[in-house]
Amino acid sequence: MAEQDHQKILILDFGGQYSQLIARRIRECHVFSEVKPFTLSAEEIKAFQPKGIIFSGGPGSVYEKDSPHPTKEIYELGIPILGICYGCQLLAQQFGGKVVPAQNRTAREYGKTETWFDNRCPLFKDLPGESVTWMSHGDVISEIPKGFTPAAHSAMCPTACICDEMRKFYGVQFHPEVTHTEHGMEILRNFLLNICGCSGDWTMAEFRQKTVKSVREKIGNGKVLLALSGGVDSSVAAALLSEAVGSALICVFVDHGLMRKNEGEEIEATFSQRNLTFIRVDAKHRFLTRLSKINAPEKKRKIIGTEFIRVFEEEAKKIGKVDFLAQGTIYPDVIESGQGNSDVIKSHHNVGGLPSTVDFREILEPLRMLFKDEVRQLGIELGLPKSLVDRQPFPGPGLAIRVIGEVTQRKLIMLQEADAIFREEMEKADYGVTANQYFAALTNMRSVGVMGDGRTYEYAIALRCVNTDDFMTAEWTRLPYDLLERVSSRIVNEVEGVNRVLYDITSKPPATVEYE
Repeated sequence: MAEQDHQKILILDFGGQYSQLIARRIRECHVFSEVKPFTLSAEEIKAFQPKGIIFSGGPGSVYEKDSPHPTKEIYELGIPILGICYGCQLLAQQFGGKVVPAQNRTAREYGKTETWFDNRCPLFKDLPGESVTWMSHGDVISEIPKGFTPAAHSAMCPTACICDEMRKFYGVQFHPEVTHTEHGMEILRNFLLNICGCSGDWTMAEFRQKTVKSVREKIGNGKVLLALSGGVDSSVAAALLSEAVGSALICVFVDHGLMRKNEGEEIEATFSQRNLTFIRVDAKHRFLTRLSKINAPEKKRKIIGTEFIRVFEEEAKKIGKVDFLAQGTIYPDVIESGQGNSDVIKSHHNVGGLPSTVDFREILEPLRMLFKDEVRQLGIELGLPKSLVDRQPFPGPGLAIRVIGEVTQRKLIMLQEADAIFREEMEKADYGVTANQYFAALTNMRSVGVMGDGRTYEYAIALRCVNTDDFMTAEWTRLPYDLLERVSSRIVNEVEGVNRVLYDITSKPPATVEYE
């Protein structure tokens, strides 16, 4: 709602695994970006008013019959275009070049690749002539189209970049948005600032000002009901909406019993003292009953999403006429719930998990276009305490998706106790700040163990700890063995029903941060 007056970059999604990461990197350059499906018409593209267009990568091959292609009118709009990987091959093919499968395995490139740049190309201005890029392609451009020239190469790829400077069309075979490309941000910045002419006007101060104004105009004399979980997203949404509409904002905390140990009490202590209407709803029994005998992750998410809405509807009726339901939905929630040409990774309870009908005039999502770090920046801008703004992400469905399989009261207690031990030991070891997210999950696996002189057959707890700057990708954290040993020993000795502790060393991708 507040991005309309900003300079914008349009990212057309061809199904690439890094499409959303491209948007994140563009935002780092203080330029607003948005991912849209490749099927956008020329009229829709013009209405978006982009300063530049980026074609994402994708799993297909441009020469296949049903491969995704944009409207050809896009090339007549006079807008600079950067094609990445599949997008680069698309530019080559659509302008008369030739793209073919690599003839042998050595011609395919995957991973870090030494690459040489022609610094006369505006994309590589002020870059060293040689650097490392991240390649991931099985097709190659065998013939460069007329009007284009090569501007970068690797040992196996003579067309690591092609460019038509007259029309400002550029294609790179590698992925500048991935951190493994050493000068990827400089390449993107050159495209944005030098080629597209962006000034970098996307800031949280501007977003705050324009969103507050927009929300105020939209709500008018109405009332807003906010789903307040106490997490970063809903807390920032509460601060933003409070600034916009003041007493017209009513915050409801649904205590579904799926929170971390003592968290419900902590949330109430924090928000009941603030200048807003705070209502705590005890719905523990209700949620556990609905989740009984449910094992499928997506079904659990949708049940929780539906039940959330129903509780809010009931509370709204008690309060009186409420026009808007507000949520702390952020861009990664939208992304992973499926958008454009991308697959659904997992439905978020506040996006894909919503029922088809709700008893509100409209659902209000003021943070919907922000990435997590932008939400944190906005929180600081709004004057929230750093301890709250830097709080770790916690999934909307809560511990229901950290209990693998059916959720029961006994399993929740086991997980709450184990998670509390892990968090306590992480903070003692000063990893509570340096690690971006860490938690315990209760697996659905039971195994034989020995405690004292007796045989046990109990559950296994999995510990998860990752480092990330955007939560779109993440690396598992190399925690010290002595720390893991302390955590394992305490969990097995202090948590009834657990006899084994595992440490997850899988990054994202291929895994997600959460388990379900």
